[in-house]
Amino acid sequence: MNLEGIIAVTGKPGLYKVLGQTKNGVIVESLIDGKKSAMSSTSKMSALQDIAIYTYTEELPLADVLDKIRVKENGAPSIGHKSSAAVLSEYFKEVLADYDEDRVYTSDIKKVISWYNTLQKVGLAIADNRTGDLSEWDIDMLEQLSKEHDLNDFFDKKELDDILSNKEVIP
Repeated sequence: MNLEGIIAVTGKPGLYKVLGQTKNGVIVESLIDGKKSAMSSTSKMSALQDIAIYTYTEELPLADVLDKIRVKENGAPSIGHKSSAAVLSEYFKEVLADYDEDRVYTSDIKKVISWYNTLQKVGLAIADNRTGDLSEWDIDMLEQLSKEHDLNDFFDKKELDDILSNKEVIP
């Protein structure tokens, strides 16, 4: 899953796409409602591509965890992030069996599930073509999205054409 340019801002709900920089911060667009705003450089911002989840053997990039959720749910929304701690832990165990339960808190699981559901809702919960694991569903979704939206903010034209022309998919 390509998370380039997507950030979370402490104290602000949802996810944001970075549009550009200002003298004192960045200009962002909410993925939820599309509203653009300026974020001060004093705001605590986390790039999703830089986040990892602790497992017992390694730190797994968030993109890989979100992709595991996407595969488990076959591209559909996951459980709600407001589920009980026990339900969230059990669900996360199904997605990532070896996550470090001592270092990954329920609040972290809530964020990951909330972020996945936000990305899924706006059509960004798709396989990253660089991994070479595009499913038929991913290609169908990209074709549909490319007809309805300008995807050039997320893919360059050649990359998108390569994805859509690639008919070698996983089942």
